[in-house]
Amino acid sequence: MTTLGVVFRPQLPPERLRGVVVAAEESGLEELWLWEDCFFESGIATTAAALAWTSRLRVGIGILPLPLRNVAMTAMEAATLERLFPGRMIFGVGHGAQEWMGQVGVRPDSPLTSMREHLVALKDLFTGERVTTAGRYVRLENVGLDWPPAAPPRIYVGATRPRSLRLSGELADGTVIDQANNADAVRRARALIDEGRDAAGRTDPHPLVVYLHAATGPGAAERLRGELAAWGQEAVPDLGVAGDAAAVAEAIGKLADAGADSVILTHTADEPDIESFVRFTAEQVRPLVG
Repeated sequence: MTTLGVVFRPQLPPERLRGVVVAAEESGLEELWLWEDCFFESGIATTAAALAWTSRLRVGIGILPLPLRNVAMTAMEAATLERLFPGRMIFGVGHGAQEWMGQVGVRPDSPLTSMREHLVALKDLFTGERVTTAGRYVRLENVGLDWPPAAPPRIYVGATRPRSLRLSGELADGTVIDQANNADAVRRARALIDEGRDAAGRTDPHPLVVYLHAATGPGAAERLRGELAAWGQEAVPDLGVAGDAAAVAEAIGKLADAGADSVILTHTADEPDIESFVRFTAEQVRPLVG
């Protein structure tokens, strides 16, 4: 069955989060995803708050920019959340937007090498190992978590380009791709992920999370067009969906058929009522999606 969720975009002020989280919990939404876009809101702080305000909702971080934090701090924060709220955090990491990384002086010359080093270190730290490594970007000397999680959180990687998708298949436990990808792009991404998995000899499950531009209610089509224009994605065919629950469910089905395991709806920047959008997803769209 395809998992459904909604993004709480960080362009909304942090004080709006609680109402959206409550709507998600009460309506039965499966997942709420949070972005750490520079320089809006912390992904860790918002995830902790969302988990604390709920008892069953799964909360995805999609994604934390790896270069922005020391790897030991990333591991400490994720391990703490996993121990506090076992099994409800979905831990996503990625390169981060390179322009933003440059603004804060942490832009790596080789984002792929940086990601590889971070992923290897995180996986070892999460299992309670003491880690010593002297990589190009990750340097640790006899570092171990005093409070490792009982079960290591699965690491999802946000990726778009072929080498990053292959690396995600090789080292990560799942992949997140953004709302710029239609069904054909999802198929290509799944194939590249599988190339990385095959090269590493991996046979464990590897969920693919796909974001989907979505709008409903009065003016939905116009709002979707405006959103695609803002992202420079007007020319991408079959991207996003505007309409009622049946139309949204049909669009989700196309992505699922292409290889998505989870489809996370991304509301438009001018969505007039995000709480109602959450309830619409859980109460009207969910029953129509297999």
